[in-house]
Amino acid sequence: MKNKTSRALIGLAIAGSALFTACASDDPLAAQAGNSGGKNYIAGDGSVMEVAAEERGETVEFSGQTFDGDTISTESLEGPALVNFWYASCAPCRIEAPDLADLSQEFSDDVTFVGVNVRDAADTAAAFERNFNIEYPSIEGRDGNVLLDFADYVPPQAVPTTLILDAEGRVAARVLGAVEHSTLKSLLTGVVDE
Repeated sequence: MKNKTSRALIGLAIAGSALFTACASDDPLAAQAGNSGGKNYIAGDGSVMEVAAEERGETVEFSGQTFDGDTISTESLEGPALVNFWYASCAPCRIEAPDLADLSQEFSDDVTFVGVNVRDAADTAAAFERNFNIEYPSIEGRDGNVLLDFADYVPPQAVPTTLILDAEGRVAARVLGAVEHSTLKSLLTGVVDE
């Protein structure tokens, strides 16, 4: 009986591995997972996914603490929100930071901006924010809990990833990779005008 069980488990493992490999071969992000070339991140391709209002799922329930110890959650957001997953040594994060800083000021009356730092300690994150004049708060997300909170709705899949939530806290758009100023401005304007 033990021998049959062992063979069955080995067979399942081989089948699962083949299935995973087949799926990963068509997914450019999955292809980077074991082959990042020493860059220490999986780069998004800049693709934009928009979700029509009538097709959006449930409100995303998330919660996390900033580096200052404040709690940011779905309940604390007012109106539409932008949630950006980042860390300091991520090259695309550095490219998009000035645009995020500018747009956070431009939309300060209409959209709440929140960062989720997936890798850095408080000092490193603060230095990045000072360097790029980022005034909105970031949640300390090294434990992965905020990523998991979003996984059921729309997985971030790459760093950086930017999610735009509508006034009800539902995912309205996702950008994988560095955001472009004009694209992000258009997405934010669309969700504010709804």
